[in-house]
Amino acid sequence: MSGASAGYNSPHLARAARPCLNGPGPNQLMNQNSSVPTDQGYNVVPQTPHVQQLPAKNFPQVPIEQYNYEYQQNLQPVGNFQSVGQTVSRPPLNANLLQKGNSAGVQSASLAAYPGSYSRMPLPSQSSFAPQPADSVPPRASVLPQSNWQFGPPQQSHPVSQPPAGMQKNHVSTEGIGQGHMPPVPISTVYGMPGPKPALANQYGNMAGRPTTQNYANQGSVHPPVSQPSHNMYQPGRAPLGPPPSGGPPLIRPSQPLANTNHDVPLAQNISRDSEGFNSGSSGDQSEAFDNYDTLEGGGKIMQPLQQPLKTRGTLGHPYPSMPPGYQNLAGPGIPGSQMPDAAGSQFSQAPHFNQIMSGMGGLSLQQGHQSEGVRPLNLLQDRNILPSTPVKAPQPNLHKDLQKLNCNPEVFRCTLTNIPQTQSLLSKAKLPLGLQLHPFRDLSQLPVVTSSTIVRCRSCRTYINPFVNFLDQRRWKCNLCYRVNDVPEEFMYNPVTRSYGEPHKRPEVQSATIEFIAPSEYMLRPPQPAVYLYILDVSHNAIESGYLNTVCQLLLDNLDTLPGDSRTRIGFITFDSTIHFYNLQEGLSQPQMMVVSDIEDVFIPTPDNLLVNLNESKELIQDLLRNLPQMFINTLETQSALGPALQAAYKLMSPTGGRASVFQTQLPSLGVGALKSREDPNQRSSIKDVQHLSPAIDFYKKLALDCSGQQIAVDLFMLNGQYSDLASLACISKFSAGCIYCYPSYHHKHNLVQVEKFQKDLKRYLTRKIGFEAVMRIRCTKGLAIHTFHGNFFVRSTDLLSLPNINPDAGFAVQMSIEENLVDVQLVSFQAALLYTSSKGERRIRVHTMCLPVVSSLADVYAGADVQSVTCLLASMAVDRSISSSLSDARDALVNAVIDSLATYRTAVLSQQQQQQPGVIAPFSLRLFPLYVLALLKQKAFRTGTSTRLDDRVFSMCEVKYQPVSYLILMIHPNLYRIDNLSDEGSINVNDKTIPQPPILQLSVEKLNRDGAFLMDAGSAFLLWVGKNCCSHFISQVLGASNYASIPQNMTQLPELDTAESERTRAFLSWLRDQRPFYPVLQVVKDETPVKTSFLQNMIEDRTESALSYYEFLLHVQQQVNK
Repeated sequence: MSGASAGYNSPHLARAARPCLNGPGPNQLMNQNSSVPTDQGYNVVPQTPHVQQLPAKNFPQVPIEQYNYEYQQNLQPVGNFQSVGQTVSRPPLNANLLQKGNSAGVQSASLAAYPGSYSRMPLPSQSSFAPQPADSVPPRASVLPQSNWQFGPPQQSHPVSQPPAGMQKNHVSTEGIGQGHMPPVPISTVYGMPGPKPALANQYGNMAGRPTTQNYANQGSVHPPVSQPSHNMYQPGRAPLGPPPSGGPPLIRPSQPLANTNHDVPLAQNISRDSEGFNSGSSGDQSEAFDNYDTLEGGGKIMQPLQQPLKTRGTLGHPYPSMPPGYQNLAGPGIPGSQMPDAAGSQFSQAPHFNQIMSGMGGLSLQQGHQSEGVRPLNLLQDRNILPSTPVKAPQPNLHKDLQKLNCNPEVFRCTLTNIPQTQSLLSKAKLPLGLQLHPFRDLSQLPVVTSSTIVRCRSCRTYINPFVNFLDQRRWKCNLCYRVNDVPEEFMYNPVTRSYGEPHKRPEVQSATIEFIAPSEYMLRPPQPAVYLYILDVSHNAIESGYLNTVCQLLLDNLDTLPGDSRTRIGFITFDSTIHFYNLQEGLSQPQMMVVSDIEDVFIPTPDNLLVNLNESKELIQDLLRNLPQMFINTLETQSALGPALQAAYKLMSPTGGRASVFQTQLPSLGVGALKSREDPNQRSSIKDVQHLSPAIDFYKKLALDCSGQQIAVDLFMLNGQYSDLASLACISKFSAGCIYCYPSYHHKHNLVQVEKFQKDLKRYLTRKIGFEAVMRIRCTKGLAIHTFHGNFFVRSTDLLSLPNINPDAGFAVQMSIEENLVDVQLVSFQAALLYTSSKGERRIRVHTMCLPVVSSLADVYAGADVQSVTCLLASMAVDRSISSSLSDARDALVNAVIDSLATYRTAVLSQQQQQQPGVIAPFSLRLFPLYVLALLKQKAFRTGTSTRLDDRVFSMCEVKYQPVSYLILMIHPNLYRIDNLSDEGSINVNDKTIPQPPILQLSVEKLNRDGAFLMDAGSAFLLWVGKNCCSHFISQVLGASNYASIPQNMTQLPELDTAESERTRAFLSWLRDQRPFYPVLQVVKDETPVKTSFLQNMIEDRTESALSYYEFLLHVQQQVNK
């Protein structure tokens, strides 16, 4: 690998700590200290411990968890901008200890000793796809050295731009602008410097002395202002954000547990909040009051030592003299036990549903149970037909069947390894990443919702009670994460479902791994924020010419009544070209009023109280505006785009409330702050060398996104560009504000009907789907495991707390983990994700997912439990970070090395001597698709070379890799291919009284195609229906509605609804596929002469192309490297 990755297990990094960096630095210009070594590996063991319990704070602490609605007074905003893929709680690397060759205290090693430290792809040739490294750093930027998977180079601290201190004020007096002074529409009231638009009514000059200012919102309705940053603030375990205090660096962990101390300034309305920022007085152990979120949540407050400390690695369970009927004396899942009789002297053990779980868990081995199949060796060069004919399902953990029934749905929560290694050394030896894939807000058909004043949680680590805790008796339960014994509150003794008393183990909270709580009012600092929607629309000449504005306005008109919200829902509109246009929609006006601000260098908000209006009260004005808006700019000649000032205006307008800002952009921003210049060289789109300009050109959009995140504003970006628009820079506004990104290249309402249909379907889903506001998410894990890197769209507010101003059902997240304490005496480990959000109806809710997995001690068991799809998707997210922080060639080499290293270890450490002598590529059954998936990644838009790929398309593909859940992403990586011209009811399934045919999945190779058939490729976001030239006329007429092949329309995007059995069967199959995902995949019919045929053939992963190996050639290359 050209000096980049040292595989998963580099001994160079044994003593290295991690920088506090969110994956790669998204802006090279911000990385001033580039001292990361060039030989780091995949699974590097950090020296600094990072477990779920954080130390008590005895120094000034950032009040991280003032999550609900606004920052707390005296909040110190984070100043070093962390990127998606956040690596947390790691001080900067000591690069001097990590240089190749001899250095002080470090033994030199030859390159051959570390087979992952160099590229092991074939040497570049005319037909090879091995990329050549090239500089990807913008001019005058400090050069970034290549880094490893786990983290990028440390960044220079940059302060977050701050909103104005104190009450925010505008610069326009509303004196004289009353209800009776409103001129008719379209009124163009121009503020600031004279703009290009003619003033149709009043013009307010930007005089030297501006008119009297006034508040943006009514007194008392805005958030407390954010205080100015203090550069001496620290968070435990995190690298300093500014100059260190004179007293030296902060304490990472006290030597002894400390009593809880809180130096944060409490709010007057503060009450006892739970670990997600809510009142915790409802928990059964009567938790104390805390003044900030982080005191409780980041591993919780550190409890004082108990008078009788619990054994942390003892034997499992003890007999009791007597037990209530129906309970057996069995210990909890890998939880050290201790004898603790209750007050009555009786003894009690785990609930019946957990009875025999532990009896069969000892000495987990693949020699017993169904997982022996997972480690069965396969020779991939001989067994060519390894692709299953049905969709690949997530592997089932090797758990007791009763425990397996309780486990979390893998579509929501899954792990790359369903058998957790006992030690970090065992994990490193396996050469596979340990991580979690999470889809926390997924639309669920069945979701238990609990309304209770008692939310039972562990008093120490704040884990929510779940099916995997251990009840010691009716009054006590043992946490499955930190092993603390907690009291069961009286109210929890009653089961509202069965209406019985004395059986807490039958409560819904202990019967479902996914559950949602409705938090009572005392959990809140103030009433939940309303649903607030602001639409920021590009109305330049390019935008109007594309025709997107008609689609947006019409869909909004059609769906105003279905926007998520309640009677408090508010909505507003901003349009922009070279100036910014606001729309007064105050109730009582006869027509909307348009106001133009042409001073884009100092944007202010005219009449702020009337720009975000109640949807129900001003619905008629909103409908009038949406009907007239497309015509208002129909003859515009403005070609400039002031996107940056428009976003600044949106931030100022929404800061008092938070909400969702939806931005529609069609070109490269060219005016004001945030203006960009084209960086793409069209001649380099097909280059086999490294791709440049994958990182942002400026940090304006990232800074603004962090400001938005602090005010609970998420920014969603819709790109409808026909030319290069520097998505690498613009995407930051959504990445760091927990927004989402949509891209429709070459969008035009007449010339690209496929994109028009996709935009319509996506936008309708976007407008009407469920949404959560002012959310935070925390992931906890069993003691001994540690989280160190996140992937997705968010801002990391503390070590394991993600700030999500908005959460939507389509968002996925990934987490990398490490093992920091041996799990030798633990048989089961658990992971829990808690998502707190405000629903669109104004309810504060907590959604909790809990997953339980076994711990194993053998390498064979680790391989047997590998989830190949989850492993591939996590490696893809890591590859995106590597592409940005180092180079695309390094990312590609690291992907290939991941296959080589894991299969080499399997051959040498798991197979017998006789099996090792066999030629070929030997892989465990669980990883049989690993080489195929990695080859598919190398040919995917995000990582391919040698194939013409627009820079914006590549960047958007990388954004999708980081954002999409596993089930959607895997189809983008490796599409499914079906033959559909001969569908039958044989093997079909019945769904909602409909018969759905189930054709087998075919290999992605042209050898599976023939000109006599029709083949459907499901690529996740698109359906490609290839019709052969000699396809039977019966299918063409009965399904496509054409008389012959030549009469099939060139741009056919829908199947006609014909009253034939073949048509109904085909449409039922397509509908069934569409129903499995929230977004709408558009159908395209592919003929030999259509341009889209190229895209269809590029997805034939197993075939050779001019710049990439075939699957067979790739296996030969892997074999050569494994046998070295």
